[in-house]
Amino acid sequence: MSAAGSAPRTARRSGLAYGLITYLIWGVLPLYFVAMSPTGPFELVSARVVFSALFCALLVMFTRAWRVLGEVFRSPRTLGLFALAAGLIYLNWQLYVIAATSGHVLEASLGYFINPVFTVLLAVLVQRERLTVAQWSAVGISALAVLVLAVAYGQVPWIGLGLALSFGFYGLIKARVGGQVDSLTGLTVETTLLLPVATVVLVLVQTIGGGLTFGSSGVGHSLLLASTGIVTAVPLLTFASASRRLPLAWLGFLQYLGPVLQFTLGVAVLREDMPPARWAGFALIWLAIVVLIVDGARQARAHRVY
Repeated sequence: MSAAGSAPRTARRSGLAYGLITYLIWGVLPLYFVAMSPTGPFELVSARVVFSALFCALLVMFTRAWRVLGEVFRSPRTLGLFALAAGLIYLNWQLYVIAATSGHVLEASLGYFINPVFTVLLAVLVQRERLTVAQWSAVGISALAVLVLAVAYGQVPWIGLGLALSFGFYGLIKARVGGQVDSLTGLTVETTLLLPVATVVLVLVQTIGGGLTFGSSGVGHSLLLASTGIVTAVPLLTFASASRRLPLAWLGFLQYLGPVLQFTLGVAVLREDMPPARWAGFALIWLAIVVLIVDGARQARAHRVY
């Protein structure tokens, strides 16, 4: 086999490895956050912002990427988009950690199962794209699933919907600036913009929330909290590496690994309640995903995307 022919295969193999690392990390995050006890969800997310900003700053220094970072802060429009993205990812992180630490991991997985369908709907509402019959069917099935789950939960699954909405809009904004800014610079800007919010939250936790656990619950616990910076940044960087090496269709399939792992952890490890009505709701969501996957594969063949 020629070197030219083996290069794409090598790139895809490494891209697949990066993608698997990314979604495996995201899939087991609930256990990581549960292990943070007795840290509360608000301190945990604020610590995640602070240590992510520090870790990203070190990476920027190491890679000497200050020029690109400076360009973002000198562009009001780009900085404004990143400010919106930062607010959305902060909301997403907060909802996710609340879910993981309060026995709602299954609802969190629901949010990320819904997200691809919501992204399709955003394509119609925001980008004025035309959906296929199959895509509209997936949207309708998902709406029915939410209704079934609302009955099963006794209320609207707000955490799941909040995760889907926040991450869907976050992805939409990032798509607008993704071609201009790499993932490390983007995360550095977002966490830097969130530092004032995180600082205020940490002060409130210390003064009226019972006190911070960082520095008061042992060295091991403090190191675990500090590791949130690495755990946040690494999968984003491996995802960027995967996206440069894999076809979009492959990434589309890989994205379901995260919520599948979360769902499995919620049922098999954390033993969250799963009555028949909830199984019915999740089954409808999975049906919608299958419809999207089949339709995506059909379109890929039609356009010869391999």
